Amino acid sequence: MSRFFKELDYRPTPLGALTLRWRIDPASGGEIYEIKLGDDFLMSSMFTESEKALATIALDQPGIGSDLDVVVGGLGLGFTAATTLKDPRVRSLLVIDALPEVIGWHVEGLLPLSGAVAGDPRTRLIAGNFFDMAKKGESFDPEHPARRFDAILLDVDHSPSKALHPSNLEFYTADGLSGLLEQLKPGGVFALWSNEPPEEGFTRVLGQVFAQARAEEVRFHNPIQGNETVQAVYIAQV
Repeated sequence: MSRFFKELDYRPTPLGALTLRWRIDPASGGEIYEIKLGDDFLMSSMFTESEKALATIALDQPGIGSDLDVVVGGLGLGFTAATTLKDPRVRSLLVIDALPEVIGWHVEGLLPLSGAVAGDPRTRLIAGNFFDMAKKGESFDPEHPARRFDAILLDVDHSPSKALHPSNLEFYTADGLSGLLEQLKPGGVFALWSNEPPEEGFTRVLGQVFAQARAEEVRFHNPIQGNETVQAVYIAQV
């Protein structure tokens, strides 16, 4: 195996082949970590601006309060979770991922942010399907089914219209999103990462469920394409 590229782990899963890769970026010389599921790139440490913004924008909303209990759907390389934990108001964090293999990588310390996430006493890592746990009558915390949260952050699908699995699309409807209201405290925030620019149609759907809803663009330079990439963070508040 090349000293510039390593496959750190490979696991067959019901959703497809899951691969954790490390490589050296030839342009910058920096280390890059990547997660692939089948042919899909789930995440790369080369681009993390919007994953971090998902946490900072959500927790910056007025009226969200202090002593925050937060859920993050989608662990990945850990950037959203680690950014959440940097906020001193956060007292607890549940991180839910459908792939126990990804949780295992962090528990084993295979990734740069593993210690910051899995090693923080405020964190619980839960193997589960976020979309099932978000349905009406369900719970993100199996140990405390009636628990409510100050913020629920989601970074799983590519966008509200480009899901990793067709069954996830039901969540991005008014009926699917309404299950979140049972698990958010008054004034609580739901925030969603998207690999695409804001979609007005989805913002309108959020507005059917929540008292306030909007989308913010996250712009950054893409050295691979040599241009500016535009992604989005959707924010909705009870």
